[in-house]
Amino acid sequence: MTATTTVVPGDETSRAPSETQWQIVLRRFRKHKIAVVSLVLLVMLVIISALAPVIAPFPRDAPNLQTRFVPPFTVDSQGNFRLFGTDHLGRDFYTRLLYASRVSLGTAFFATLIASTIGILLGMIAGYFGGWVDIAISRTLEVVATFPTLLLLLIMSSILVQNINSIPIPDFFANFLAWIFAVSPREARIIFAVILVLSLFGWTGTARLMRGMVLSVRENVYIESSRALGASNVRILGRHVFPNALPPMIVDFTLGINATLVAESALSFLGFGIQDPTPTWGNMLSFAQSYMFQHPWMPLIPSLPILFCSIAINYIGDGLRDALDPRQRG
Repeated sequence: MTATTTVVPGDETSRAPSETQWQIVLRRFRKHKIAVVSLVLLVMLVIISALAPVIAPFPRDAPNLQTRFVPPFTVDSQGNFRLFGTDHLGRDFYTRLLYASRVSLGTAFFATLIASTIGILLGMIAGYFGGWVDIAISRTLEVVATFPTLLLLLIMSSILVQNINSIPIPDFFANFLAWIFAVSPREARIIFAVILVLSLFGWTGTARLMRGMVLSVRENVYIESSRALGASNVRILGRHVFPNALPPMIVDFTLGINATLVAESALSFLGFGIQDPTPTWGNMLSFAQSYMFQHPWMPLIPSLPILFCSIAINYIGDGLRDALDPRQRG
């Protein structure tokens, strides 16, 4: 007797292809409405900052002492409309804010990328090989983590920024950074010095997290099977260990951008980071706070983007954490 299968008309469940892991992550992330809105607004800010040389209405560094301290949404004495007003030198705030967004966000992204790369590599090596390798990397990590980070950032940034020629940066690389950040090659060297300083102390948390993830997956059956089949350590790390440890790294990278953005803004605000005339949110806020009692709107112009980006990146990180959590359903 042959069994027959009843097919319900319109029921395509059995034929529908199963979702991939990243399709499930995307579907979960889209349910986090605040994270989606934050991501859209942040992407818009990145696009606008990338187009700064095209859409900026005034030259970035052009001073005009006849138009100092013009309030926002005002026409100055020369008939120019100032969307966000002008600073203490008569420079257009909106123009400088566009360029500052490009510099601040770019610096935070590249510094976090370098720090995460260092942390992931060291964490994978320590967790996978164990033994004296794990001991050496773990002790180094603990020593670096005990350093007073802000103090060392201030000292190293001050030394490197004031002696940018001490860092051997090839001219082609300086020109490449100048193109990315829309600055001069000399300003690009200062930005690279700040990126280097921020990345040197931002890898410890990533390394610790990656080491823990590797320890949890290195004894799984598929890892042992790969070893038995003769796979090299590099292949096992690249094909099996790293992909399974990647989701927490994505969340860590996202939140790391936020921490680095605040650190860069703090350095520039204190005068130890990227220096004027290169605009960043931090050094714009530093100059604005000197006139905050006479012109209370001035500190709001650079501080609101810092606040917005910090909140947006945190919400994006929360959305990614929920979307990448294997315990989540639906």
